[in-house]
Amino acid sequence: MRAPAWLAVLLALATASCGPTVDLAQGLQVLDVTTGWFDAGIVDGKNKLVPTVSFRLKNMSDQPLVSLQINALFRRVSEETEWGSGYLTVAGAEGLPSGATSDIIVVNSNLGYTGTEPRLEMLQNAQFVDATVEIFAKYAAVQWKLVAKYPIARELLTR
Repeated sequence: MRAPAWLAVLLALATASCGPTVDLAQGLQVLDVTTGWFDAGIVDGKNKLVPTVSFRLKNMSDQPLVSLQINALFRRVSEETEWGSGYLTVAGAEGLPSGATSDIIVVNSNLGYTGTEPRLEMLQNAQFVDATVEIFAKYAAVQWKLVAKYPIARELLTR
């Protein structure tokens, strides 16, 4: 009977030592967003373009966000399924301090379009389907939270 009581006290102390959970939809601000189609080079003799997004994150909460991670999901506007994605750690054990802004974060999709025509012509092709990106974030053991969604601009990006 002593072990469960001791475990309950330990669990209560551990829970009390953790600060309140930050709602990342409110606690993170997405800044300086740029979207477009990144020139991913030549693959199997064809030009390849992939959707990309770059942005900064600002911690609007009153506590550091430890082990802050983002996952960007790219979707074609004509489909509901994920087309490509990119995952990055924004801040490790040191966290993103309260009020701080991250460095520029760039996420390229792992999938895109290939074609034999010049890259700018690929963007103007009648078969071209636009895309969107959804940015999800999480920190520590908190679940993934959608923090932003943007259309991918039909612009060629080279960096």
